[in-house]
Amino acid sequence: MNSENPIWALISTFGLMSLFAVGGAAAAVPEMHRIAVDVHHWMTDKQFADAFAISQLSPGPNVLIVTLIGYAVAGIPGALAATLAMCLPTALLAYYVSRLLNRPSQSRWPAMIQAALVPLSIGLMAASALILAQSTTHTVIAALLMAGVAVLASVSRVNPLWLLLAGGVLGFAGVV
Repeated sequence: MNSENPIWALISTFGLMSLFAVGGAAAAVPEMHRIAVDVHHWMTDKQFADAFAISQLSPGPNVLIVTLIGYAVAGIPGALAATLAMCLPTALLAYYVSRLLNRPSQSRWPAMIQAALVPLSIGLMAASALILAQSTTHTVIAALLMAGVAVLASVSRVNPLWLLLAGGVLGFAGVV
């Protein structure tokens, strides 16, 4: 771990990341993983995957992963600092951009930018799924189960909670 103050490291890391998290915090998961696991060594792969799972299972916004990383680094002050750093710059930017876009204008660039951000967001979320799959899938059975659940979730209307429950039961039983 480097010698700088962990609170300032969290603020600078997540403050800058928030401005590039197009599509929300879930789109920034690969970069969060890289910084938390590979760069700063704040967490292991397993700890990161566990924090992500908890953040997705908990009610509330998906930005909770940032809070959990901050908590792992510096306790409650770290959780608060990381969460505010991730939310505040983006909220201010969204506020000012929305005011700009709501002005009457004949310009086509706002619609073009909005249309370009959709595939970018989808790509970033796909990268998040790949990073998480790589950090948690270490056996052939787990890889096959993950692929099967991904296909089932995308082609059926099965409630994802049932899939999560099934995965939990299989994990508890020692299958994966």
